[in-house]
Amino acid sequence: MAKVASDIRRTFPRTDEVVLSYIAGLVDDEEEEVDDIIEMTRGMLQSGPSQSDTKALDDFIGRLVTYLESQSSKRIRKAPTVTRLDKTINMRSQVMSATIAMSGKVDLESNTKGQASRVDLTKLAKAEAKLKAKIEKRSKRDLYQGSKLIEAHAKQQTYEEMFMKVNPLDLSGAAKGKSKDIHLTNIDVSFASNRILSGATLTMAHGRRYGLIGRNGVGKSTLLRHLALREVPIPTHISILYVEQEVVGDDTPAIDSVLQADVWRHKLVTDEAELNARLEVLETALKADGEGAEEKSAMESERDEISAKLGDVQKMLIEMEAETAPARAAALLAGLGFEEEVQRNPTRSFSGGWRMRLALARALFVKPDLLMLDEPSNNLDLNALAWLEDYLQTWPSTILVVSHDRAFLDAVATDIVHQHSHRLDYYKGNFSQFYATKTDRAINQRKEYEAQQIVIKGLQDFIARWRYNANRAPQAQSRIKQLEKMVLIDPPEEEESESFSFPEPEKISPPLLQLDEVTFGYSPDKLILKNVNIDVGLDSRLCVIGPNGAGKSTLIKLLTGSIQPIKGTATLNSRVRIAYFTQHHIDSLDVSMSPVAFLQSKFPGKTEQEYRSHLGHFGLTGLTGLQKIGTLSGGQKSRVAFSVLSLSRPHILLLDEPSNHMDIEGIDALVEAIAKFKGGVISISHDERFITATSSQLWVCSDGSLTKYSGNVEDYKNLIVNNIRAKTKP
Repeated sequence: MAKVASDIRRTFPRTDEVVLSYIAGLVDDEEEEVDDIIEMTRGMLQSGPSQSDTKALDDFIGRLVTYLESQSSKRIRKAPTVTRLDKTINMRSQVMSATIAMSGKVDLESNTKGQASRVDLTKLAKAEAKLKAKIEKRSKRDLYQGSKLIEAHAKQQTYEEMFMKVNPLDLSGAAKGKSKDIHLTNIDVSFASNRILSGATLTMAHGRRYGLIGRNGVGKSTLLRHLALREVPIPTHISILYVEQEVVGDDTPAIDSVLQADVWRHKLVTDEAELNARLEVLETALKADGEGAEEKSAMESERDEISAKLGDVQKMLIEMEAETAPARAAALLAGLGFEEEVQRNPTRSFSGGWRMRLALARALFVKPDLLMLDEPSNNLDLNALAWLEDYLQTWPSTILVVSHDRAFLDAVATDIVHQHSHRLDYYKGNFSQFYATKTDRAINQRKEYEAQQIVIKGLQDFIARWRYNANRAPQAQSRIKQLEKMVLIDPPEEEESESFSFPEPEKISPPLLQLDEVTFGYSPDKLILKNVNIDVGLDSRLCVIGPNGAGKSTLIKLLTGSIQPIKGTATLNSRVRIAYFTQHHIDSLDVSMSPVAFLQSKFPGKTEQEYRSHLGHFGLTGLTGLQKIGTLSGGQKSRVAFSVLSLSRPHILLLDEPSNHMDIEGIDALVEAIAKFKGGVISISHDERFITATSSQLWVCSDGSLTKYSGNVEDYKNLIVNNIRAKTKP
C-alpha cells in the first residue's frame, strides 16, 4: 500500500490526500477484484490533476497491474465447491453436436427444453435485485469519494464550533482537582499512508514547557494537529488550543477578535446580556397595572428562573476572571507590536504576518491547559519575539512548541522532545542542555555498541573454531547459549549532516553598495527612512534589526536599486552581483518543475548530474532533486532558492529572514557557509543564534532612522522587554 501511495505522490504530486488515501485503501483490500481496482483508480485519477497526462496515467496503471499481480497470492479467492444437482444427467446419453463440442461451447439448455423450470422465481428476482443494487453501489463508490472532496469545505466547522467540541465546558465541576498531566503509552499517528509515530509514549507534566524538535518532514505539525483534534486521546478535562492558521480578515476590530477567541467567555457574556434584558422586560411588566393574577404568577416564575440562570452565568464569569479580559487582551496585543490606536482596526486591514500575530494573541488570551505553537517566531520581528520569550517564561500551564530557533528554545523550553524514527525521546532542560546530553548519549551508546561487538566477535570466533571439537564442544555450546541470552545494543543512529556552499567571488574595487544621506518615502509627507548612511563591502557582515514596518525591507530595496531615494545618493557598483533571498522568491519558484529542471531553465549548459551535485551541496540529495517543487517542504524550497542564488556567483548576499522554515541542521549548514563566504552579507533576521554567528555589526532600523547598535542581540532584546514592561505597567 505504501509503495502505491508513494508512486502516486511521485507521478501525480497534486493529487488530493483524500483520493490518495482511498486508492491506497482500495489496493490494500484483499477482497476487491483486480479489474475493479484498476477501473476505479483510473477513473479517480482521470478526474483529478492528472487528466491531461494520459501517458503518465497509462504507465502508472501498468505498474499498478504488475504490483497487484505480484500480490495475487495474498488476495482471498473463493474456493471451488462441489454442488449436487437436483437431477442427475448422464452426459453419455445426451446427443451433442460434434461441431458444437469442437467450438468449445455446449448448449446445456437443449437438454432441458420442454421441461418445466424448478427455479423459485421469487427468490431469483430477489437475488437479482440484490446483485443489481450491489453493482450500482460499486459503480457510485468513486463518485461518492469525489463528492466528499466537493463538500469538504462546506462541512468545515467554524472556530467556535470546533472550540466548544474539543473543549467542552465543565458545568458540574467534576474536573476540579483532576491532574492535568498527560501520559499516553503506545500511541500510533499516521498521515494518509505515512507512519508518523509507532508505539510511542507521550508524556507532558502540567506547567512544563516542551520544545518539539526534529528534521523537516518528520511529522511534527501532523502530531500537533492530531493532538488538537483529540485524535490522540488526551483527557477531555484538559483544554487544548493549537495556533496554526492566521485569523480570517473581516470587520471585527482586532481587540474584539482576541476577546471572542475565548468562546465560552464570549458565550457567557452574551447570555448574561440577554438574561439581563429579559429580566428588565419582566420587571417592567410586573410593575405595570392591568395584568391578571395568573399572568403575573407566570412572569414571577419566569423571573425567578432567569435570576437563577443569571446567577450561574455570573458565577462562571467570576471564576474565569472575565472582568479583566479587555485589559489582558490589550496588553497581549501591545506586546506583539499592535499600537493602541491600531487595536481598533478591523482584522481585514492587516497583512498575513500581522494576522498570524493576532492568532497568537488569541491563543495566549484563552490560556488553555495545553497550548501548542507551530514555529511562532516565523512571523515575528526581534522586538515581538523578545516579548514572547519573556511572556512564556511565566506561562502557568503546559506548552508544546515546534521551533527551529535555538535561542527561543533556550529561553522558553524546560524540556525537549526529540521526534525521530517514529518515536519520541525526552530530555530535561533547554536546547543547549539537550544538545550536550544527546551528544554524550550518542558517544556512550557508540562505546557500548562497539564493546559489545568485540565480545560478540570473540564468542563467534571461538564457536566457529571449536564447535566440532570433541574436547571443546561443551565450551562452544556454553558460548552459544551466552550469545542467545545477550541483550543486543542497537547501533547508534548516524547523524545526517548538511553543507551549503557559496562560490568565491572575484575582487572588485569599492564602493559596492553605498547610501549617503538617503531619505525615502512614497510621499513627501510620509517618510520611511531619513538621512541614512551605510557602506557595504566584500568584508561586511551586517544584520539589520527592528520592528516590522520600520523600513528594513525598504532599506534593502534602496541598496539593490529597486527604488530610488527622494534625497541623497545611492551608489550601486555596475560590476557587483547581488543574491537576494526573500520569502517572495521562494513563493515564485515554479512548483510544476523539479529543482533540477528549474536550475536548468535559469542556468543552462550543465549536465543533469552537475545540477544534482549542486543541489546536493544544499541538502537536496537523492531523488529529491527530481521531485516537483510543489511537493517539497518549506525548508526544502528554501534550499532550492539558496542553490539558485549560489549559481549567480554573488559578491553580496542580501538575506531577508533566511532561517524561516529551515530545520536546525539546515540553519547550521547556512551559518557555516556564510562563515566561509568571501563576499559581503546583509541579513534581516529574528534568530538570535543566526545573527550572533553571522554578523559583526548590528544596525537598528526604527522611527525612520538607521543607527549602529553597540551591544549584542541579547542586550537589545533585554532593552525591548524593559521598554514594553514600562509601557504596560499599571
